[in-house]
Amino acid sequence: MKPLPHSLYRAEQVRELDRIAIDELGIPGLSLMQRAGHAAFEALRQRWPRARHIGVLCGTGNNGGDGSVLAGLAQAAGLRVSVWQVGDARRLHGDALSARQQITDAGLRVEGFVGQDLSVADVLVDGLLGTGLGGEVSGIWREAIGAINAAGDAGCGVLALDIPSGLQADSGAVLGVAVRADVCVTFIGLKLGLFTGQGPDHCGEVLFDDLDVPPQTYVRLVPAATRLTPPPVGAWLPPRRPCAHKGDFGHVLVMGGDHGMSGAARLAGEAALRCGAGLVSLATRAEHTQAISAARPELMCHGVDGGVSLKRLMRRATVLAIGPGLGQNAWGRRLLGAALASRLPLVVDADALNLLAAEPLRRDGWVLTPHPGEAARLLGRTTAEIQVDRLAAARALQRKYGGVVVLKGAGTLIIDEAGEVGLCDAGNPGMASGGMGDVLTGVIAALMAQGLDGAEAARRGVCLHAAAADRAATAGQHGLLASDLFPHLRELLA
Repeated sequence: MKPLPHSLYRAEQVRELDRIAIDELGIPGLSLMQRAGHAAFEALRQRWPRARHIGVLCGTGNNGGDGSVLAGLAQAAGLRVSVWQVGDARRLHGDALSARQQITDAGLRVEGFVGQDLSVADVLVDGLLGTGLGGEVSGIWREAIGAINAAGDAGCGVLALDIPSGLQADSGAVLGVAVRADVCVTFIGLKLGLFTGQGPDHCGEVLFDDLDVPPQTYVRLVPAATRLTPPPVGAWLPPRRPCAHKGDFGHVLVMGGDHGMSGAARLAGEAALRCGAGLVSLATRAEHTQAISAARPELMCHGVDGGVSLKRLMRRATVLAIGPGLGQNAWGRRLLGAALASRLPLVVDADALNLLAAEPLRRDGWVLTPHPGEAARLLGRTTAEIQVDRLAAARALQRKYGGVVVLKGAGTLIIDEAGEVGLCDAGNPGMASGGMGDVLTGVIAALMAQGLDGAEAARRGVCLHAAAADRAATAGQHGLLASDLFPHLRELLA
């Protein structure tokens, strides 16, 4: 397998890459199909070296043709092979029909799928639907996907060809039902939907093969998004000069921590310190200052109720991070109003986003970091609507509110003011716990305080946050705390 590339494409773009390779560069479609089958069979043998019975489910398009090639290779390797045709075989044509004819000429029997128990196989290969799926899966296709998933639950390995059937290639939405694969081998171009929405739940390990198409195949297409790759340890920020002092690394002011939510502000503040901000102040409720200062004396805690004291703090700040534990009552609204009235760069999260949803405002120079629920409120939609097409939602947020938008979740999306989209595929489900977003707010604010612009701070901050969480999760995902990231943030920044 080839290393995963950075470029992510929509299904329409991948079809155009196929067309360029075949029509303009003269690579026969059947050759690409054979290369795909070889790549997938190699992945199958590496993942399941002891498998002896391979079951292949083939649809009526080119995805089924890839499956036919794999079935022929498995037979030639001396494995027991079962091939089930799903859909009307009379619809087979072109390269898929040629691939089918080759395996039947070699003596492989193809059986129509009529609801058989597929768990008789050691490994099942999903060659059903591919990237062209538009509407919800129904009929025999839904039954076949259900049978694959039932067999997977019973212990069969599941390998998806190009994309798990039933998964929308652009958004990662499940179209009624989708195959849950252990491994997905995708070809020519990485599909955006493999990495966002519900894609990570259904793809398992994603492997890539470009099928040896030449580099000029890709020249004319601008990717839909870029898969972000974290820099190596110690390369996240420039090295510090020997004569540096704390004033060189900015002053983050975290605004939040209403009654009962002081921990959110503290987490954001400590994250900013751990990520190298020279100074970090907290503007919070007066009754919280003593406890926070005692637990983390490096944080300068100030009790504020708006007014002159808050303005003095803001005059000293380089970056404002507002929202963690802010609440949505009059106190929180006063703090948000003061932040919005300033000309300082802002990181806006949590309740500051909820308040913004009630009184929308568009501006540059800020970074908004909503989770899907907050994004839904900002756009006047439901959370389910956001998750159906996360890229469209991120674009809508950026158009409406300006600045840089970080749409959090599996496959976090970062869209900047120029419309460039980055996707972070690092991180893990252990991050689904309280306070993780507060830590991210502090991380991004610290990077901005040290000179990165909002877009770069957001991209690097999301990756740094995810990489630290992956390190912390080596001790287990269950019970992973937001504060468990702190030592790993520092180690990565070195």
